[in-house]
Amino acid sequence: MRKFIAPVLLVAATAISACQPLSPQDRSNLGLVGGAGAGLLVASAFDANPAWTVGATLAGAAIGTQVARNTQTGQCAYSNGDGTYYVAPC
Repeated sequence: MRKFIAPVLLVAATAISACQPLSPQDRSNLGLVGGAGAGLLVASAFDANPAWTVGATLAGAAIGTQVARNTQTGQCAYSNGDGTYYVAPC
């Protein structure tokens, strides 16, 4: 089952990124899904036990929500930690 979830998360993140323009909330959600998928893939690659898999997935999601990049403008949306974001060059 774990081997099936990671590809589904990555496909979902790619599908969401095709929607233009993305609001700050959409970018945050995309970062969350992409980060969680990346954490899950890394844990699966190292054949981690369930506790480490959950930890890696949560850490990836947390990191993914902190930075969202707009590749067209070269700017990133950074979290202020209070639910708001600011945009600055990456």
